[in-house]
Amino acid sequence: MIFTMPRALKLAAAAVLLSLEASPVLAQDWAKTRLEASPRHHEYVPLKHGTRTVEAFVVYPEVKTKAPVIVLIHEIFGLTDWAKEMADELAAQGYIVVAPDLLSGFGPDGGGTSEFSGQDAAVKAVSGLEPDGVNADLDAAADYGKHLPAGNGKIASIGFCWGGGKSFAFAAHRKDLSAAFVFYGPPPPEVTTITAPVYGFYAGNDARIGATVPGTVAAMKAAGKTYEPITYDGAGHGFMRAGEDPTNTVPANKTARDQALVRLLKLLKAL
Repeated sequence: MIFTMPRALKLAAAAVLLSLEASPVLAQDWAKTRLEASPRHHEYVPLKHGTRTVEAFVVYPEVKTKAPVIVLIHEIFGLTDWAKEMADELAAQGYIVVAPDLLSGFGPDGGGTSEFSGQDAAVKAVSGLEPDGVNADLDAAADYGKHLPAGNGKIASIGFCWGGGKSFAFAAHRKDLSAAFVFYGPPPPEVTTITAPVYGFYAGNDARIGATVPGTVAAMKAAGKTYEPITYDGAGHGFMRAGEDPTNTVPANKTARDQALVRLLKLLKAL
């Protein structure tokens, strides 16, 4: 028997995709500064599939052996300096990270995230991306990573905010993922096609996302899938970014980020 999520949960998940944090993302000069100081190799790679080209930010670890590949899916704000700095931070732990700019070609003059006039314009563009198109772009990133000579063939997806939901949805689409990591993102409408374990990271002060978790637990259990969510008390939506922002005024965001990073790295190491 095919199990699908209750209609109420589907509506809640859809609403999450259209909602944003009350406060705007602050300037990310601190993330850009950290990124520029990194000793790791960074490059931009055009990923082609069909008639489309997606620009991806790729970071290599400084290791002797072949490494797993992480497909990093950005927030609703696009491929920002923080998203790239997060990619570099994961690469520092021994992983090749491929972070596609899913706004590639949709910006002014055919550009990507960096070409948008501001946050609102980027958010509107990301909100309008077609799910099938997003999965096709992520497939291109995963295929690229899977065939890198420096990669060991293992692939995981990690997404934040809007990208957290897309990481979950990608797990329902892609059959060869070793794991999917969902940071404060909603579930897909259908979970029966998921084959990889899914690990969730949620904020205690984020009811719009938190409200989807109990139903997701029930749906994944009924479908016989692995889903392990953890909620960090006192933290707000976006705590992975906010927790390292020097202007952060919520101690629980930093605590959540630190604890979530430890958990994430432990899970990645077990791949």
